[in-house]
Amino acid sequence: MAEPNTKSVVKPATGLRSRHIAMIALGGTIGAGLFVGSGAAIQATGPAVLLAFLLVGLLVILVMRMLGEMVVADPGRGSFVEYIRAAHGDRLGFTSGWLYWFFWVVVLGSEAIAGAILLQDWIHLPIWVLSIGLIALLKLVNFAAPRVFGECEFWLSAIKVFSILAFVAVGALYVVHAFGPGVPVWHNLIGHGGLMPHGIVAVLSIIPTILFTMMGSEIATVAAGESPEPDKNVARVTRSLGTRVTLFYLASVAMILLVVPWSSIVAGRSPFVTAMDTMGIPGAGMMMRIVVLSAILSCLNSAMYITSRVLTELATQGDAPAFLTRRSASAAPRMAITVSSVAGTLVAFSSILAPQTIFAFLLSCSGGVILLIYSLIVTAYITTRFAARRNGTEKDNYTLFLFPLCNYATLAGVVLVFVAMLINPAERMTALATLGTSVVCYAMASYFAAQNKRQA
Repeated sequence: MAEPNTKSVVKPATGLRSRHIAMIALGGTIGAGLFVGSGAAIQATGPAVLLAFLLVGLLVILVMRMLGEMVVADPGRGSFVEYIRAAHGDRLGFTSGWLYWFFWVVVLGSEAIAGAILLQDWIHLPIWVLSIGLIALLKLVNFAAPRVFGECEFWLSAIKVFSILAFVAVGALYVVHAFGPGVPVWHNLIGHGGLMPHGIVAVLSIIPTILFTMMGSEIATVAAGESPEPDKNVARVTRSLGTRVTLFYLASVAMILLVVPWSSIVAGRSPFVTAMDTMGIPGAGMMMRIVVLSAILSCLNSAMYITSRVLTELATQGDAPAFLTRRSASAAPRMAITVSSVAGTLVAFSSILAPQTIFAFLLSCSGGVILLIYSLIVTAYITTRFAARRNGTEKDNYTLFLFPLCNYATLAGVVLVFVAMLINPAERMTALATLGTSVVCYAMASYFAAQNKRQA
């Protein structure tokens, strides 16, 4: 195991402030997946997409609450990967860390391509040049002190949050006939096949896709570790973040369904633009392009940040090369940032050169990873809370209601989603590829553990 680097401690002058943590927590979960990708979810499930968003939101609320209580009870370990390691051992720590890094590297490459396609209408350069430029730009931002990352993420997230609040407010005025010709709300909602036109299996199988758009809350717990008061910031974020994120998603998607019939939503086109065009808002397309670009830049920024921190943590535990623990004078893990940016660039190139083979395979392998990661957080919570109960410290540190019933119910829900994915032909390959990737990663962990044991 590599020795911890003494430069890893972030000084208050270069660290993140409370306002950074709050906005990273809220804005980190609101990406282009909401502004554009939600159209595919609405088309696949109809009005029942609200139920899917509610179920995913409940999962995020519970997982964040569990993670927050573990961090407050045993502060200073690092990211959630180290709490999984403490509860389940080095092999699952290795597996969860590398799976999570892989997931965000695929996101990094995918978002770089999405941003390049968006920029190409304004900057007439090849997509591969623009995608490399975006990754290089965010690499430089992360090379600076963590506070620079926090400031950039704060303003990018503020654009997204303000846009959603403004959309919901204008949509509510339109629905109550404060302006415009009026809208048949009830007919839009249930007049095109009912509330669940494609059945419950479609709702369950779309959950991983929706979780992909809503995940990212756990980044805040990592970012809080680089602030002057990590324990207070983690406790503050995890208590309310899941609820706020769920309300943001439910309010905005519900407003879309009230303003326009769900059957008129086209996958690949922003449902927000469709709704704003219906309300007669001028310049809707251009405004949404700016918001989506800010969302993509924010996602790239967060992806670069979290991949570098997880990679550094893996190196500290001996699960990655030791040189990745090096940090600059400003406490930025520049070697880990460089490796992650190169990996993200390769993913982006695979999207250009082999979109139907290599890139499609990478997307399938990473598609359900976050479900497995969240399951490990839940089981780590169960393990650590039972240990606290045996030690007599449970009442001081843990307050989650209906323990352990709600934990087991959460795990049962994840299993149900995987079964629904296996039943649904469109999602079956993603489920199988995710499970296969996890098995391979665990086998690698077992192999390296056996090698280390022989050497010892």
